[in-house]
Amino acid sequence: MIEKATSNANIASMLQTLRAHQAQASGLSQDATSTSGTEKTDFVDAMRQALGNVNKAQVSAADMTEAYERGDGVPLTDVVLKMQKASLSFEATLQVRNKVLKAYEDILNMPV
Repeated sequence: MIEKATSNANIASMLQTLRAHQAQASGLSQDATSTSGTEKTDFVDAMRQALGNVNKAQVSAADMTEAYERGDGVPLTDVVLKMQKASLSFEATLQVRNKVLKAYEDILNMPV
């Protein structure tokens, strides 16, 4: 399983996904990264969207867990995978929050 996660095709796919998210976060579409007429995404809107996605992942994981507990024929591997994805997205969001707070404190403590 680790071999699959570290294959060149999988790494290239991850890089492409990261670039797509970077372009989306900076307010640019994937097709028109060099055009000047694109609309910039507000930081608050980007954070709201990211938090919404994390919340959806956690709710989906909880729903799948409940379905497994009820015996609805949901495979355990799918439940564990969904829970890990939700946990990872939450941890990433927590790290972003910590970095933003650290940057805010650094700016706040700058001499004028």
